[in-house]
Amino acid sequence: MTEEQMQVTTTVSAPVETVFDVLADPSTHQAIDGTGWVRESLDGKRVTETGQIFRMAMYHDNHPDKDYEMANRVEVFDPPQAIAWQPGQGADDAALDFGGWIWRYDLSPVTTSQTEVTLTYDWSRVPAHLREHIQFPPFDPQHLNNSLKHLAELAESRLEE
Repeated sequence: MTEEQMQVTTTVSAPVETVFDVLADPSTHQAIDGTGWVRESLDGKRVTETGQIFRMAMYHDNHPDKDYEMANRVEVFDPPQAIAWQPGQGADDAALDFGGWIWRYDLSPVTTSQTEVTLTYDWSRVPAHLREHIQFPPFDPQHLNNSLKHLAELAESRLEE
C-alpha cells in the first residue's frame, strides 16, 4: 500500500477469459464486493467499452441517504487483461461528478487454467474538498482481499456449471 493506493494480488483457478467475464458483468459486483456496500446493477448492462457508464445501487450506514447509487465510468477496457472504472454521481450520464478514486483489475494468465489478478484501489486524484468529508481509504485493506476471494469463488464456480 502506498499513501494513496492499495493493491492486492491473488491467483484464481480459472482461465483469464472467465475471470474477465465475471468482472465485466456488473450483476456480479455485489457478490464480489468486499465491503458490503455494493448492491444490484441498476441498468443490467455488461461492460463492453471504455467510456461506458454502468450504474449500481449502494448502501452505506454513514451515507446521508443510506441507500444511494453510483454511476461508474469505464476507464480501461482491455479484454482479458484489464478493466477499471471510476465511480461518480449524477442523474444525467453526460454530467457526472467523479470523486477521483478508481477500481482497477489487472489479469495475467499463469497457465491456461489459472489467472493472476491484481486489484488496485487508487484515490490519488481525490480533490481536497472531498477529503474533508471522506477519509481515504474509506475501508480496511482486508476488504480488497475479500473482494479477490469472492471473485475467485465466482469465477471457479462458473467452471463447474
